[in-house]
Amino acid sequence: MRILFIGDVVGRIGRRMVKDYLPSYIDKYHIDFVIANGENASHGKGLLRHHYFELIESGVDAITLGNHYDSKKDIRGYIDRVDRLIRPLNLIHEYPGEGSITFDVNGVSLRITNLLGSAYMKEEVNNPYYALIDYLSSQEEKCDIHIVDYHAEATGEKICLAYALDGKVSAVIGTHTHVQTRDPRILENGTAFISDVGMTGLYDGALGFDKDSVVSKLMYGEASKFSIPEEGKGVFSAVVIDIDEISGKAKEIFPIYQIEK
Repeated sequence: MRILFIGDVVGRIGRRMVKDYLPSYIDKYHIDFVIANGENASHGKGLLRHHYFELIESGVDAITLGNHYDSKKDIRGYIDRVDRLIRPLNLIHEYPGEGSITFDVNGVSLRITNLLGSAYMKEEVNNPYYALIDYLSSQEEKCDIHIVDYHAEATGEKICLAYALDGKVSAVIGTHTHVQTRDPRILENGTAFISDVGMTGLYDGALGFDKDSVVSKLMYGEASKFSIPEEGKGVFSAVVIDIDEISGKAKEIFPIYQIEK
């Protein structure tokens, strides 16, 4: 099975890049299933209902979230009414929706799990490793393929989780930092890994936001908010993961980084 995982979709430009570029990549790489991290898809923070459907209509099969899962409050009203949206599994407090969902892809069971990291993140969460292990032990049916979106800040924390889960899941895919890392690999026991897939959104910016607004706040200490433009040159960041459907082990992982001309 070939899976395309799209890095954090940011704002209108990110959604447009998915719509414009996804069909050609599905055809080029013979993709069977598409996952996108959509926690920044609505104006840079959160996921509104109509933007959820916009991504699905663009060809995305499942959407994961992250630390901005609750930034748009209307998600609480629709997350239990849709079947392709996965919020973080290891939240401490009760929250609607599911943190892990299994899909049937041409007779192959594909599980997708969303986890939040604990290092340098404001959101207080349960230990991501034990939260996942405890959850899996409670499931009666085993899945053929399991993809974990690890939404975390520290690259060291990401690789450590991948080593801990090596052989237990098919892939640990890092999201959150919006910068694609140059370390895609297959670990010793068959788990694919990359520290961060990167960001799909504004190329000439900072983290998908207007660069001047980010610089003003982070460098000059001004009390300004990050702004996000409606138009601009985009970048499409993703990875393709080729997984053996019998063993559930990854055979190949490679990145895509397409800057709009």
